[in-house]
This record gives sequence, structure tokens and C-alpha cells, in this order.
Amino acid sequence: MTKENQETKNEKPRAAKEGGTDSAGGSNGKGNRNRGGRKNNTSFKRVNLERKRPQLSRGEGAEGSSQNGERPRRRRGSKASKDPNAKLRIIPLGGLDAIGKNMTAFECGDDMILDDAGLMFPDDDHPGVDLILPDYTYVLENADKLRGIIITHGHEDHTGTLPYLLKDLDRTVNIYATKLTLGLIEGKFAEHKVKNARLIEIKSGEEIKLGCFKVDFFAVNHSIPGAVGLFIQSPAGNVLHTGDFKLDQTPIDGVTTDFAAITRFSEKGVDLMMSDSTGAMNPNFTPSEAEVGKTLEQIISQAPGRVIIASFASHIHRMQQICDAAVKNGRKVVVTGRSMIQNTDIARRLGYLKISDDNLIDAYDLKGIPSDQVVIMCTGSQGEPLSALGRIANGEHKTIEIEEGDTVIISATPVPGNEKAVTRVINSLAKIGADVYDKSRGKVHVSGHAGAEELKIMLTLVKPKAFMPVHGEATHLRAHAKLAEATGVDAENIYILENGDSLELSAAGIERGEGVPSGIVYVDGLSVGDTSQDVLDERNTLGNQGFASVAAAVDVKRKQVVGEVQVSMHGITGGDDYYLACEASSTVAGALRKCLGKDGGAKELRKAARDSLMSLLWDRTKQRPMVVVNILEV
Repeated sequence: MTKENQETKNEKPRAAKEGGTDSAGGSNGKGNRNRGGRKNNTSFKRVNLERKRPQLSRGEGAEGSSQNGERPRRRRGSKASKDPNAKLRIIPLGGLDAIGKNMTAFECGDDMILDDAGLMFPDDDHPGVDLILPDYTYVLENADKLRGIIITHGHEDHTGTLPYLLKDLDRTVNIYATKLTLGLIEGKFAEHKVKNARLIEIKSGEEIKLGCFKVDFFAVNHSIPGAVGLFIQSPAGNVLHTGDFKLDQTPIDGVTTDFAAITRFSEKGVDLMMSDSTGAMNPNFTPSEAEVGKTLEQIISQAPGRVIIASFASHIHRMQQICDAAVKNGRKVVVTGRSMIQNTDIARRLGYLKISDDNLIDAYDLKGIPSDQVVIMCTGSQGEPLSALGRIANGEHKTIEIEEGDTVIISATPVPGNEKAVTRVINSLAKIGADVYDKSRGKVHVSGHAGAEELKIMLTLVKPKAFMPVHGEATHLRAHAKLAEATGVDAENIYILENGDSLELSAAGIERGEGVPSGIVYVDGLSVGDTSQDVLDERNTLGNQGFASVAAAVDVKRKQVVGEVQVSMHGITGGDDYYLACEASSTVAGALRKCLGKDGGAKELRKAARDSLMSLLWDRTKQRPMVVVNILEV
């Protein structure tokens, strides 16, 4: 998912016209959560989200800028000189264990660049968790080397970590992306109140210099406008990163993957190719996005009542086709869902989503409009309970109610792990009487990722000396590795890595290098990085097995249990049974008396009470709940 990038050679970032020339300095208010507080004294200029083009003015003292404060020079067709002593480290920090949280560091000498900074949404194994981020500790520890952050496109799994990373960085670093990507990032920064951002627009066909790196951007087709791939030249060798892509020859915006640029890079020599593996299990070509538009137009034209379409809020091409089909059939478009509303506004202002104001109506103005004259675009394609579609299905939406005869289209494929949630929403809609379409009933969604045949075409064009599959689960990476071998890449030069591993590229070739700290960081409400696996295990235990508490008073000197032992049980089968409660109290009291007879201390008493209660409950209910014991010594 990348965007087109281009800019005039040696052009400096232009100051924003509205509010973008206000200087601001000082700390961002938060330091590195893992390494103590920091203070940011860098002064900078920032841009308001209201302006038309998302370009931030240059700041003072930016990494990646020359000493006189100018932005990195941009060149075309230049060739990086090779140093026989140089070594390039490629360090994936995320994206190699799931479809999400993509982040890769490229490090050569005293320079480092970061490719993407994405997040992942939690599944059923992460109760209470809002978001999952890659562990970027290594980036923070080497922040003095960081020359720039490059974002290939605007999807959350490539941009979502940026607000958290910038709050932890003790310096201002340039962020490079295409126009729409910058607009979406600015919206995210406004939401998180990030003010120390310096965004620089790039375009396909352009080259920038960041330290010892030269980075060329080439257009690729994806499910969001402005997606780009990267050709990274360093003194140690060249790396081509495809970004997320497909080979759609009839794209909605007319932008196809730049085969000519890829061929030029191949002629220069690609020492390592990194490529999107999401669609590697699909043995065919991925259908064109235009095919979805035909299906949507047909469904909308035949729908007797309202049409509600749920899709990803960043799928601008899909949103454009929905708007076109609605207008063609004389329907007004309603947009609901926070992220859908925000992204629609940004895409319209930047010229990526074309629909007139006359054809858009507010959800609060739906009353009185005939149902066969409305199309509603909303979030909730993944079955999220708090999304717009989830609230509509449960009758909890403020302005929209499902009626019998309405048509609902789930215009997305469930992310692995979300299938059950999506099915629940579909069933809730069906009970009300809605006619629900998903991919099983028609071509209402196609992937934005290349299938196996397209991946083989890309490999054949690039002709890499070595290959590293990225962006996928283990099965996707291994399937892509087999495709690379089938196209002629030597099996010994195919590297399947895990997050935190590294590859070292030099004149001598490629070899595995030393790993770096890696893992995941949980965003849990206002807490970032404080939720441990132990906490999640406890939450799962509470949800699956229930909770029991023991309160008892003991006289250690007399070795007696004082009064009655209180046992309270919640979420335990039979926990409300009087006889089980009496048996539990008696069992724990007996265990305490036995322990007191052996001169047991407070620790031993708590263990004896816990073990006796858990043993009883296992015998009676076959459950192992969480047990908390409070012992009062009198």
C-alpha cells in the first residue's frame, strides 16, 4: 500500500499557508516509557490539518537535513558508490508473524532509516487490549542514527505506531510519504495531539538522500492511492522493497505499478528483494478493483430499500466506487463511523475522493428521506462491536436503524481471527430481516495484494540475488519463498526471518546477523507497554474459569482459626450453591488449621488455603479459577 512520490530536485519543504508557520518547541510531554523521561528542545514548524496539501515546513536541527537546515537533496538516476568495507543491516521489527505492525530498520554505519511503523488489532487472546504495536526499543536506543522514517502507504498496519513512536523519540525526525498518506497521518497526529511532526511529501520517480542511503520511490498499485515501493541504495549494496502491491491493469485512479522503474533497478542490480507475501497462498491473479464496482452498482440498482456498505475506512478506491454507484442510481450518500468520516473528509480535500456536497447528507438528516434513495458507508467490516455497523446491528446506533428489506454489504474479507465476530454481526442483521451480501454471495471485495502469479512476475522482473519474504504469517512467508525458488532464486539465498532477526549485506554477500530486542507492545486504554503477558493470562483465566476469594482470621500463637472462613465465588459453575460454599469454607478452614499445627507462616497459610480451594473446585466443577487469599493475623 504505497503512494506516488515526486518532488522537484533540491526543493525545500514549503511552509503551510494556514497555521503552518507557528514555531513551537520543547518537550512533547512524554518520554520513552521504557527508558525514563526525556525532554525535546528541538524547535520546529508544524502544519494544521485544515490546509489543502499535507506538507510540513522544515524544522531546525532535523536529522536527515544538511547542516544549513535544508531538506535532503533529491536526485534522479544517481548511483550509490559501493564501499567494500561497508555493511548494511536489515532488521525487521514487525510484520513477519502476522498481517500487521509492519516495521523494518535499515542500518549502515552511523545511519539508519525506518520503513513503515504500523500496528495490529487484537484478537480474542488479548482481552482488554486496544492495539498491538511492534517493540521499537531498538529504534529508540539508536535514535541518534535515525535519518528518516519512510511510510509506503496510509493503511493502519503501516502508519498506526507513528504517534506512539514520535512521543517516545527525543528528537524530531523527518517522515516521508505521499500526499494522501501524509493527510491520513496528520489526522492521526491531530487525534493524538502530536505536535512535533515534520512531514515531507515525496512522489514516485523521485530519489532522496538520507545519510549514506539513496532511496528511490516507484509507484505500485494497491487498495489505497499513493502506494510506493522503495529502491534503497547503500555503500554495502542495494535493496528493493515492493511495499504492499498488486498488478491491477485497470485501477480506479489509473495508476499502475511502474514496471519501467522496476526494470531499471534490476539493471542496476538488486542484492536483496523484500516483497509483500499476503497473497502468496492465492494461486491465481488478484482480480481488478474495477470488478467490485460492477457488482456494487448492480446490487445498489436492485435494492428495494437502503443500502448499508461496510468497508475499511482507508479503502479510498472502494469508497469512490460506492459513491459513483450511489449517484448513478439517484441515491444520496451518508458516511458514519469516526474513521470513515475523517478519512472521507481528508480524501475529498486532497482530491482523491470525488463526490459533490449535494450528494452527501449527514446521518442526522436521514429522517424523511425515502429509504430507496440512500446509501450508507460505514465502518465495521471486521465485526468490531463498537463500530458503526456493529452498533447498527445491535440497535445501538444514534441515527440509523436496520429495517426489514434493507441491504447490507460486507465489502471486506475478515482478517484472520475476526471470522466469528463478522458472523455474529451477519446473523444479527439477518434476524432483523436485512439482505446481507459478503464475498460468498458476490464479488463485493477483492484483495489489494498480489496473488502467486503476480508475485512470480515481480520476482522475474527484479531478478534479485537474494530474497526475503515480508508482510505475512509464517505460512505466507514460506509459500512466497517457494515461489522465489521456482523463479530461479537460489534456495541458499532465500531468507525467512522472524521479528528481531537481522540480515547483513556486504561486498562478501549476505549472511544472518545478530538479533535485536523485539516483541510486541500492548496499548490498553491510556497505558502503553505496561500490560504484560501475565496480566493477559489473568484476564483470560477470569473470563474462562472465574474468580474466588478467601478471607480468614488466624491466631498464630494459639494455632487457631478465628471465626468463620469466608469464601466468595464469581463466574464459577455452582458458585452460588449454598452447600458448595459451605464445603469450600470448611475445606479451607481445615487446611489452615493443619498448616498452623505445622507452625506455618503467612506465606504457607495463603498457599494452603489456595491449594485446598482449587483442589475442591476442580473435583466439584472441573474449573481452576483465580483464587485470592487474604489472611488476617490476630
